[in-house]
Amino acid sequence: MRHRMAGRTLGRTSSHRRALFRNQTTDLLRYEKLVTTEAKAKEVRGLAEKMITLGKKGTLHHRRQALTFLFDEKVVKKLFDELAPRFEERSGGYTRLTKLGPRKGDNAPMVQLELV
Repeated sequence: MRHRMAGRTLGRTSSHRRALFRNQTTDLLRYEKLVTTEAKAKEVRGLAEKMITLGKKGTLHHRRQALTFLFDEKVVKKLFDELAPRFEERSGGYTRLTKLGPRKGDNAPMVQLELV
């Protein structure tokens, strides 16, 4: 039974899954758009929103917390200097999921995850 087990495992080990989420969150913040499967996008969405919230707080401590999760220092700089001021008036809901239909090879549901 899966009682009280949150999150999707996506058929990966925990270290592989964490690396995948870190990569996708970094790319989402870098390019502001990401095309992936629906399950991955739903997991990455929460992590990206937490990073944007750190950017809105803007202290050195929060910058260092973002640096421990995101892979690229340039992305952290963009997060704190460009993205956080854009979402200053917003109290959440920084991302949007748009369904694209099934993938040709394995019929996986594909979505586009983008910043609002």
